[in-house]
Amino acid sequence: MKNNTKSSITLPPLELQLVNELMKILKAKTKVEVIRRGLTLLKESTDRKALRLSFKAASQATRASLKSEIQELDSLSGEGIE
Repeated sequence: MKNNTKSSITLPPLELQLVNELMKILKAKTKVEVIRRGLTLLKESTDRKALRLSFKAASQATRASLKSEIQELDSLSGEGIE
């Protein structure tokens, strides 16, 4: 299996201009480097979004039992304090 596979894409003029501007800003050597970095950022942000959704679901799933446990322990919080 090849490590590198050639691919060719055609970009509209405004998107090509954006890639060229980003090459300068990022000091990237090639347009491909700009595209790779963009894809990496997209994947990372997608992964973070999925992780946030998982944490939110887990939090909602435990919220009811957590409230009841806190209510049970609430009476103990002032125990022994005068």
